[in-house]
Amino acid sequence: MRVKSPIIYVVPICILLAGLAHGQTPALRITIEQAIQMALQRNHTLLAARTTVRQSEADEITANLRPNPNLFGVWAYLPLFKPDEGLRSYLYNSTEKDIGLSYLFERGQKRQHRLEAAKDATAVTRSQVDDNERTLSFQVASLFINVQLAESMIDLGEENLKSFQKTIDIAQNQFEFGGISENDNLKIKLQLLQFQSDLQQAQLARIQALSDLRQAVGYDAVPANYDVAGLFDYQPLTLSLESLQMKAIQIRPDLRGAVQAITAANSQFALARANGKQDVTGSANYSHNGNNTVTFSFSVPIPISDRNQGQIAKTRYAVTQAQEQQRAIEGQVMTDVRDAYEGLQTNDRVVQFYRSGHLDTSRRSREISEYAYQRGGVALLDFLDAERSYRSTQLGYRQALAGYLTALEQVRQAVGTRSLP
Repeated sequence: MRVKSPIIYVVPICILLAGLAHGQTPALRITIEQAIQMALQRNHTLLAARTTVRQSEADEITANLRPNPNLFGVWAYLPLFKPDEGLRSYLYNSTEKDIGLSYLFERGQKRQHRLEAAKDATAVTRSQVDDNERTLSFQVASLFINVQLAESMIDLGEENLKSFQKTIDIAQNQFEFGGISENDNLKIKLQLLQFQSDLQQAQLARIQALSDLRQAVGYDAVPANYDVAGLFDYQPLTLSLESLQMKAIQIRPDLRGAVQAITAANSQFALARANGKQDVTGSANYSHNGNNTVTFSFSVPIPISDRNQGQIAKTRYAVTQAQEQQRAIEGQVMTDVRDAYEGLQTNDRVVQFYRSGHLDTSRRSREISEYAYQRGGVALLDFLDAERSYRSTQLGYRQALAGYLTALEQVRQAVGTRSLP
């Protein structure tokens, strides 16, 4: 009597564990759009970046402040020893008491230029944060697709295990009754190892992808046993490269920020020129030294050497720098859109190769080979080759589909919107 291989008993257990891992009821299912919105609301890195806008707005408050007046007082000629005429009389008649106010009068509209420069800097910061949102949206979408790919691989692995289990049972019976050799029986069991490994790797990929997605949307935004919802399928789109590039030029936040940076650089240049104007300090002083007197005075630096020439020259070059950076980013936007568009077109063609008949061909080939093998019509090696071809084709198609969906998200990122023209 032959003893059945332990592998025969492992298969149902693996299928059961896979079902428990993949089929448990999640506390929450989120779509790709919900995941992106959660990330925009709860991602801590993005929330930290948004505080830079508030910090910049606080700089506007500082920039709009006027100088504080200075209050000063002096009591001079106090005696070291007791005077002959008496301390009280001496303090009143012989010491000098002064109290006054001084104020810095800014020239050249410095406060207005400071405020304008601060507001322009805030606009640039706000666009930078918007660009962070664009990048985060693509990151979340890519992670979401990774989860869908892993779950599709789990479905494929479970399907392969379930189908191949029938072959194993038949082969074991044939082996027990002498219908096939022990070598052929072992080859079938070794083929099972590949399907088991595929399923385990897919389950691990799903766990890791869900964990990475949870971190991106905000760790506390979803429960631990959440899942994704939505079709993992081909979405045919007809897009025009020219319209995509035109829309990207209009709405890409990094390009908008580069244009705003030119305005901010001009504001800094105007502020530097205003700072070259010398301010006037006016003061009023009340004095008592036996008599009551009032003194008015003013002071102004004489701009012989320092007229803020260095800062004026620096900010002038900064304007040129900002203009060159804007041209560079504009070219980068056009390049990003073109690269993403070509990547989408290539991935679309690859998916179409599979959908044009290869998927059905591989499935029919496996079914025919399986049917013929179970009835002795084909050799074992031919059947195993059909199984490997089907597995390879299905894996390739799912990876190509994930590549296409990711390329579509890259187009959305390159254009700067999820609504494509």
